[in-house]
Amino acid sequence: MRLGLAAFVAALALVVGGAAPGAIYPGVNFISVCGFSHRAADDPIVYPGQPGVSHDHSFVGNTTTSASSTPASLRKAGTTTCTRKGDTAAYWMPTVSVSGRPTPPTGATIYYQRNALKRLRPFPAGLEMVAGNRLARRPQSLLVTSWDCGDLENVPRLPNPPSCPDGSSLRLRVNFPDCWNGKALDSLDHKSHMAYSVAGRCPRSHPVAVPALSIVYRYPTTDGPAVSISSGSIYSTHADFVNAWDQKALARLVAQCLNRLRHCGTGS
Repeated sequence: MRLGLAAFVAALALVVGGAAPGAIYPGVNFISVCGFSHRAADDPIVYPGQPGVSHDHSFVGNTTTSASSTPASLRKAGTTTCTRKGDTAAYWMPTVSVSGRPTPPTGATIYYQRNALKRLRPFPAGLEMVAGNRLARRPQSLLVTSWDCGDLENVPRLPNPPSCPDGSSLRLRVNFPDCWNGKALDSLDHKSHMAYSVAGRCPRSHPVAVPALSIVYRYPTTDGPAVSISSGSIYSTHADFVNAWDQKALARLVAQCLNRLRHCGTGS
């Protein structure tokens, strides 16, 4: 059966659209599509065991994520809003408000990509990390976080939310580092155990290449200027990740998709 032009363009965008800027292997990925789970002023990475202390977050993936969550408790719960079997990881971003009203994302697309030249290892079980700066008051690097209107729109990725064309929707993207120090599952600042590859190479301090994770939240608005976020400055965008995957499923996808330079998308 012939693919219509619109469907073909959409499929092509899914192949390369999620790639982080400067990706070494654009289109080499596997993808989790995840629904919104819940909101809470919790952050089990930054404020573990302290419910209500954090700014508000919007969670996707594991449905049990709370201030008291641990990688073990998340894996044990095993419930998720993600359609991909085995993805019981926890993902969260600061909550977006539109004209002062908290607005959950309509969904999230989670890209696992390959940006490093060397063979990848799966994230170790229990890895925790944060990308982006929750204290930022100036634009962050677009290599780390950006806003856009979707890959089919002629709107560049920007440090602040744009006005989007009719028929599109606002999106927030955060790209995580893809090199690990090979030792720690977390660090005091929740970042130092990780680093970004440069031109496909990991620094000597972080020699283990892992998947390049990009989280994209989609919001039911085109009115970027009316948007605010719970962490304060519009430039304070960031995201958190806890690896609570079924580790065998994650390892299989890394081996069969990323290390074989395949575009698996939402498939296997």
